[in-house]
Amino acid sequence: MADPAPLPKDTHIQTVDPRTGEPLAQATPAATIIVFRDAADGGVPELLMVERSSKMVFAGGAVVFPGGRVDPDDHRLAASLQHGLDPDDAAARIASIRETIEETGLGIGFAVAPEGEALAAARAAMHAGAVFSDLCRDAGWQFDLSALTPFTRWRPPFNESRIFDTRFYLARCGAHDHIVEVDATENRHLFWATAQQALTMADDGKVKLIFPTRRNMERLALFGSHTEAVAHAVRFSARMIMPFIEERDGAPHLCIPDDLGYPVTSEPLGTSMRG
Repeated sequence: MADPAPLPKDTHIQTVDPRTGEPLAQATPAATIIVFRDAADGGVPELLMVERSSKMVFAGGAVVFPGGRVDPDDHRLAASLQHGLDPDDAAARIASIRETIEETGLGIGFAVAPEGEALAAARAAMHAGAVFSDLCRDAGWQFDLSALTPFTRWRPPFNESRIFDTRFYLARCGAHDHIVEVDATENRHLFWATAQQALTMADDGKVKLIFPTRRNMERLALFGSHTEAVAHAVRFSARMIMPFIEERDGAPHLCIPDDLGYPVTSEPLGTSMRG
């Protein structure tokens, strides 16, 4: 890797509500990976899910995909690589890779997958305060950011206490070549499940899915493989989705645009979980 680039002065994003033109509060950039694992029997692939601690302010107790905020060091590391991507996109991919290691111990997006022991050691070091770019440099790890496919991007327009502009990426790992383990800090449980299984668990009250996760699960349930999901993602731009409230059938609904490949685009506001 080349010499590290200077840190950006501000990693927050400010935009306007596309429906009203009104300025919105700053949102914190974040990124997450939807990890596909091939089923041993060749059936529908499973997805890696983490259940957040109920003590967390954002999405406490909810089941989500591994990920988190984009840090300044993610920008510095991305700027040191040859990738040909938009700088913010590249930094988000680095953040999603880093967060997935921290939360699950799984190494995604590397040119050569690091050994499990090396990932475990890096994970422990990051939990102790080590910087990811330093760990990557010392280990000689090289990235393959093309292993992550942009899937969608969500940013609620509501001026709430915690607002995230989150990029979602698709990635794939082998059937049984990784051991994952919950970090027991921000998250309390992790598991593999198909998208439909996760939806059924939510309907049965066994897990909680916030509005963006449920909508993404419904979309992911359309696919029988990672390849199908990638092909679908290529057909639709990963433009920013800003949910909006609209009166439908005499009741307020939380809605998203209907031209981005989602089979379900609204839910009664009273039943939706917004984090």
